[in-house]
Amino acid sequence: MPRFHCPAPLATGAELDLPPGAARHVQVLRLQPGDGITLFHGGQGAGDPGGEFDATVVKMGRSDVRVLVGAHHAIEREAPRAVHLLAGITANERMDWLVEKATELGVASITPLVAERSVLKLKGERADKKIAHWQAVAVAACEQCGRNRVPVVHPAIDLAGWLRSPGQGSSSPENQDRPQRLLLSLRPGTVPLSDATGSEAGQRPVLFLSGPEGGLSPAEEDLAVQHGFAPVTLGPRVLRAETAPLAALAALTL
Repeated sequence: MPRFHCPAPLATGAELDLPPGAARHVQVLRLQPGDGITLFHGGQGAGDPGGEFDATVVKMGRSDVRVLVGAHHAIEREAPRAVHLLAGITANERMDWLVEKATELGVASITPLVAERSVLKLKGERADKKIAHWQAVAVAACEQCGRNRVPVVHPAIDLAGWLRSPGQGSSSPENQDRPQRLLLSLRPGTVPLSDATGSEAGQRPVLFLSGPEGGLSPAEEDLAVQHGFAPVTLGPRVLRAETAPLAALAALTL
């Protein structure tokens, strides 16, 4: 059954118009009144009932689609461990691919990192448009893969700026309420990812930092280590910038 993200409040018995993107998709699929679909809110806040709803198309307009919301199903398909990705912005469509696949693998949130070696530099209106685009990519990936929680794509920021943001400046290994901080690195002294998380037998969240093409600069890595990021490796092979964080996500969430 086709699935659609609907950020409007959802409740059994309610009638509502689908948002423009979902309405266009319904029309492209040539659905008709009486056809069934699945809706999910996708939010992380207290007002989101979670799960997903059955719905039935009741009206097809020229540009609008009205549906009747049916039964609620308390189904969640989230990863057992929340992994937040702080990823160096990669070039062109590679970042789209990274956001899409990270969403499919269960990432909890994505923060695009404007790193020293990032080819794509974002600021101002262009940055806002890119973030909106990547958020839409995450929504589409959730519709496809069955997730009912859409990961937030945060505004792009450099590492120093991120560390200055509230609550991010330091991390103590003894503080079990904060995510474990891991840095993908080729520097000497790294440990395998499995060793770094092996003692975390529970489901402590992870904040995973990965660089763009060429990796993070030595200065960026030093700054990350100073603020509690533990250097880890994924093995003897050098993976592409868009592949490495996905390999880590698969190891941590599947």
